[in-house]
Amino acid sequence: MRPVLDTDAIRRLEDIIEKEGTSRAELMELAGEFVASVALEYKPKRVVALAGFGNNGGDAWVAADILQHKGVHVDVVTPVEPDEIPAALARHVARRSAGRDVAITVGPSKDELAELLDSADVIIDAMLGIGFHGTVRAPFTIWIPTVNAASAPVVSVDVPSGLNVETGIASDACIHADITATLLAEKIGLFSAGGPGCAGEIRCGSLYAQIADALTEVDKAAEFVEPADLAPCLQDIPPHVDKYARGSVLVVAGSSAYPGAAMLAAQAAARAGAGYVAVATPETCANLIRMALPSIPVIAVPADARGSFGAAAKSVISEIAEKYDCVLCGPGITTAAGSAGIVTMLLEMNVPLILDADALNCLSRVTIDGLDSLPEVYRREAPLLLTPHYRELARLVSEGDVHDLVSSIQAAQKILWAAGSSNMAIVAKGPTTAVVGVEQVFIPQAGPVALATAGSGDVLAGILAGIVATLQDEPESWELLASYAVTIHSQTGYLAASTYGSRSVMASDLPDLIGPALQLVEDEVLEALARGKEA
Repeated sequence: MRPVLDTDAIRRLEDIIEKEGTSRAELMELAGEFVASVALEYKPKRVVALAGFGNNGGDAWVAADILQHKGVHVDVVTPVEPDEIPAALARHVARRSAGRDVAITVGPSKDELAELLDSADVIIDAMLGIGFHGTVRAPFTIWIPTVNAASAPVVSVDVPSGLNVETGIASDACIHADITATLLAEKIGLFSAGGPGCAGEIRCGSLYAQIADALTEVDKAAEFVEPADLAPCLQDIPPHVDKYARGSVLVVAGSSAYPGAAMLAAQAAARAGAGYVAVATPETCANLIRMALPSIPVIAVPADARGSFGAAAKSVISEIAEKYDCVLCGPGITTAAGSAGIVTMLLEMNVPLILDADALNCLSRVTIDGLDSLPEVYRREAPLLLTPHYRELARLVSEGDVHDLVSSIQAAQKILWAAGSSNMAIVAKGPTTAVVGVEQVFIPQAGPVALATAGSGDVLAGILAGIVATLQDEPESWELLASYAVTIHSQTGYLAASTYGSRSVMASDLPDLIGPALQLVEDEVLEALARGKEA
């Protein structure tokens, strides 16, 4: 796992590292070396580095010194003379660089800066660091748009200037970097809200071996799931197994308005490895689903006047649900009274349960003041996995305002901490998806923009159900298992995009690609494990 930290954790980590013998001055030298190494990948003859008032600017001064020593012409643009830089450490390295051959431009006009940037092969952005919040002030309100208008690639130090690294919110003036080079750990805001659009490629200078002990003493905002981490999720199919022993899934889904949601979820569960998948759906759309999915049994249950689950559906589903290894409820069920009754009934049953889509909207109606205000509704012995997107998650929590990665993690934690259940996890879906548990937050591989299409979430829910059903033993963690499902879904999206193009993928394209995606993920895991053994 790769750690993702917030600013408090970064500062705490720096304190610990300093107490263990590595000074902040040494860290600045290491950061500057890393930034210089990234800039050198472009094989530049001329670099312009824009340095701010703080230690972030100090990193740029160090990088400038190193680049100049390697024969690259460097111009450092600074708002004040080196002697006037308020941060003591940055002032020290700026004075040192100024005493060598680095060219310095102090407080240029917009036209002067534009002319300077036009001559650059690479631009280093170190104007504003991780402490930035609020609004950008002069001269950076002029400098940032001028950099964005330049043609040279931009390497940002730690964070693109103008981006709030706590929230990922980008100010009106914010650098759009080609590469963001950071040293100790990636910062949570680089993956939230406007962060992904501003950060470009994120490079983290690896000091994990040196700071491994220190990392155990700080709270992590999240952890990136890498291929080797998923090794516990890989399972061989035992010999002499029958379809039931391979795992069974009941998909409680669909309505006359949304029969396709049930089809997508059921197909995905089967493609993800479940040996037996059945669909329980309102009788008004049962035949349509039967014709579309001839290999999947369809159980017709009573419907209401609008083709959603009727009041009598609850008793039918309660009789059959406990026979399955996993129940997935929600895709396309609407929020009719009969649907809400089924959701609350399933929560009371002792069966692994995944609630998706309208099942979550039914829950939000049952708990008007927020799901976290009534933990007894969803606190249970059997595993519970929720798969909301941002808007669904916002409806589930009291005073919910969920619009990005950071706020989705906070909302999910509010629900989880109220229940305190170790066998519960929330897959907070978005451009960057977080899998949140009571004690840990995982960020699996993100999928392509092609997955931002109606029905994609139904496929993810089906993949997750298929994987849960095939479990032979209790998983190492439900968060890791859900991260495995998200990774497979992401790979499915990439395969679909390569086949149909990013703009043209439909959810119905995805199920048949789950098998190849599973194989890709397994291959990546095995390759990562092999590399680890060689190292």
